[in-house]
Amino acid sequence: GPPASASQGDLLLLLDSSASVSHYEFSRVREFLGQLVALLPLGPGALRASLVHVGSRPYTEFPFGQYSSGAAVQDAIRAAAQRMGDTNTGLALAYAKEHLFAEVAGARPGVPKVLVWVTDGGSSDPVGPPMQELKDLGVTVFIVSTGRGNLLELSDAASAPAEKHLHFVDVDDLHIIAQELRGSILDAMQPQRLRASEVTSSSFRLAWPPLLTADSGYYVLELAPSAQPRSARRQQLPGNATRWLWLGLDPDTDY
Repeated sequence: GPPASASQGDLLLLLDSSASVSHYEFSRVREFLGQLVALLPLGPGALRASLVHVGSRPYTEFPFGQYSSGAAVQDAIRAAAQRMGDTNTGLALAYAKEHLFAEVAGARPGVPKVLVWVTDGGSSDPVGPPMQELKDLGVTVFIVSTGRGNLLELSDAASAPAEKHLHFVDVDDLHIIAQELRGSILDAMQPQRLRASEVTSSSFRLAWPPLLTADSGYYVLELAPSAQPRSARRQQLPGNATRWLWLGLDPDTDY
């Protein structure tokens, strides 16, 4: 297998392929995604990629595990054709949850999951609820908007903090963020027993790989300010839990 420090995870590329995107914009975004995956360690036992189109109906260009090399993924991205239709992003997100990020659909258990959504900023249906369901599964969400999106709506949709997970970039300048986005994706996919994500001034999500079952044990989480270790908060969870959202924390405090 790969070294213990190797990044592993499932990376879903969500591409706005609707009629609201011009053919020129689509070609530039497709070029950017090819450039991005060229920078990532794709392959068996490492990162796997999938590409889903947003249109009137979601369309899977290729699922996780279909290609075993970065070069094959790049070729598949270059061959992707624009689907046109409406911009039903919410429908595509729900589809991704059920058909790609679900273990029954081939997603690997216990590895980090990342979504990179490239959009011109609009959607014909609600994005918030299905996006939150993905976050509840532990998916880290990066959003790249080519400049016409609503800042508040996209900030809510991206993982926290938004300044790390949301990029507004002109379609001709997408190459500028490729290296930075690569680093952020690899950070999100570092193998860790415990991983903190969606960090805000008053909350964060703690996630860990499935180690127990509901019948084989339970977890006790303990959270305490560094300066006041005796004021710890505790939370007991069943053995089949893999995440917990800590709320109501004090800003500017180490825990």
